[in-house]
Amino acid sequence: MRISTHGDYLIKLTRFTAFNCYLVRQDDGLVLIDTGLSGSAAGILKAAQQIGQPIVRILLTHAHADHVGSLDALAEALPGVEVLIGAREARLLAGDMSLDADEPQTPPRGGFPRVRTQPTRTLQAGEQIGSLEVIAAPGHTPGHTAFLDTRDGTLIAGDALYSWGGLAVSGKLTPLFPFPALATWHKPTALRTARALRALEPTRLALGHGPVIERPAERLDRAIAAARAFERA
Repeated sequence: MRISTHGDYLIKLTRFTAFNCYLVRQDDGLVLIDTGLSGSAAGILKAAQQIGQPIVRILLTHAHADHVGSLDALAEALPGVEVLIGAREARLLAGDMSLDADEPQTPPRGGFPRVRTQPTRTLQAGEQIGSLEVIAAPGHTPGHTAFLDTRDGTLIAGDALYSWGGLAVSGKLTPLFPFPALATWHKPTALRTARALRALEPTRLALGHGPVIERPAERLDRAIAAARAFERA
């Protein structure tokens, strides 16, 4: 697993070149954002050991297999760890694929594995978990969540966008890495989310797939412009 540091607080863990999860330094230890593919637990635990801080909390952006694949193994290895996920996405984590009446009636796409681990609690937009503000970011999945580090403006946005092969809004197909597009639930919602995340004016953008982007404003603008056709989807 490749480890890279971005700013004072963010550590990116990358497996198989294109699959990221993140450790974020907090006053009481490390927060892990997403757990990667199945088989990632050993590498994540080794990284935390090298950093010299315990993982005290696991935050999940969404319930796709490449983001919750190592949740059970990590929960078993870290007794007492907090596991938090957005309230809407918790239903998908539990295997409930039903849609609310006010949601687009398109079935969720992508792989949602069955996991044994249950969240210790669920999250609502606007909550603060240490330095991390919970941001609603639906589109890729109905309950997708992003996290904004209020100390330095880093936005950890899961698969709301992706930067492997060029920055793109989730749902925008890129030949080098088509998987996020193929697994996106509702493209118009994903575009609205991208615009809302751009309005936060993040200083750094960290995503589930691809490199971390510093000062992402111009690239976000181009990615949003390239996805305008989603409005007619």
